[in-house]
Amino acid sequence: MTEDTPTAPKTEQHDPAVPEAYAAFMRTGWDDGPSDVSRHPVADLAAARRQRLADAFPGERLVLPGGGYQVRAFDTDYRFRADTAHAYFSGNHTSDATLVVEPDGSAVLYARPRSGRDSDEFFRDRQYGALWAGKRPSAEELATALGVEVRHVDDLASALGNGTKTRVHRQVSAAVDGLVAADEARDTELARVLSEMRLVKDDWEVGELQSAVDATTLGFEDCVREWDRVIEHGERWLEGTFFRRARTMGNDLGYDSIVANGSHATTLHWIENSGAVVPGELILLDMGVENANLYTADITRTLPVNGRFTTLQRDLYTLVLQAQDAALAALRPGAKFLAGHDAAMVVLAHGLDDLGLLPVPVEEALSPDSRVYARWTLHGTSHMLGMDVHDCGHAAPETYRDADLVEGMVLTVEPGLYFQADDLLVPDELRGIGIRIEDDVVVTADGVRNLSSALPRTPEAIEEWMGDLRG
Repeated sequence: MTEDTPTAPKTEQHDPAVPEAYAAFMRTGWDDGPSDVSRHPVADLAAARRQRLADAFPGERLVLPGGGYQVRAFDTDYRFRADTAHAYFSGNHTSDATLVVEPDGSAVLYARPRSGRDSDEFFRDRQYGALWAGKRPSAEELATALGVEVRHVDDLASALGNGTKTRVHRQVSAAVDGLVAADEARDTELARVLSEMRLVKDDWEVGELQSAVDATTLGFEDCVREWDRVIEHGERWLEGTFFRRARTMGNDLGYDSIVANGSHATTLHWIENSGAVVPGELILLDMGVENANLYTADITRTLPVNGRFTTLQRDLYTLVLQAQDAALAALRPGAKFLAGHDAAMVVLAHGLDDLGLLPVPVEEALSPDSRVYARWTLHGTSHMLGMDVHDCGHAAPETYRDADLVEGMVLTVEPGLYFQADDLLVPDELRGIGIRIEDDVVVTADGVRNLSSALPRTPEAIEEWMGDLRG
């Protein structure tokens, strides 16, 4: 099928009938010339990635779907975001496309380009028509931008039917999954390798992550500048303010923002963001911008709503900050991925012991057979960061959680303390307080570089920063 072949448009039953006279009139009188397209900076990087991927599976064809639209409310689709592996190895962000990497490293992108104006799609199709959803690139435009051969997606089924041993990145596209018989072991291995190839970031990727962090920093500043409105309207106002920055400077949010005032901060993934912002309490903001090339930041700051910490808030915040400093100091090439977590937990466990909370001596609490301190720390201190906020999720433990750090890895550092409002084992004054500090770092030759250092971390710097932004 060529891109000019008419296809049945996606319409709804309530759409009015289309007389042939109207359809014929709509097919004429349009300027449908090509758009001015330049080669994307990721094109050469993606080609090299595809060759390394092919080398990992000699003699096999590898199929990486990008996914399609997901329906939200019958006639409404969620905004499309390409599957991470597909985008990483192709650079393509259009929906319904599939990248096929052949055993020799050559590749074809099977895409859904725009239809010609001699079809009804452009003015009738609610999902792909230019007048409904915007102008899709042509096959030639995609090929120019991405440096890869492009064929129509309708040719994919026949291309996969020639008997070559094939692996599929599963659970991205049900339609593509159905074209090749599943082999769970082999397909799982492909998913693992796709993740592991992203563990170490190149210089271009680190630059993309820095741009996402920089936009996120501006989003945090936007929020504090509007603090009077925040106190008036609550958590929702902060969520909306940050989202505006994410859409202005990026593709979207990297994940649903966590805007957690007071005891909401003790719910790790509080994304309801429906509460009040109360003077005298702390508010935890965990937010990140996903940039245009799908790299995301992931930053958390815990701020005093009044602009100044109380003595208790400052003491608890300082304990978490000391834990983060210990974690940052422990990270370097050759150190275990968990070295930062272990260092942070030592600090927090001793702090909890000083507060009289541990039911056993601190040395016993820190034992792998105990870990009772984790009642108040709850989560790990780090995860990989990249095109996904929890990047490389299918990597094997021996290459990720249990591995040594390597220069070029990017990870979060985010210790926290959480005292639940209904925790009867802590004093009243601690209940309902949650504090997390999170930064994004890249492993360098001799340690780590904090990509998010522009956002203040110390209590004194936070108070000064909030005061300056609020005027």
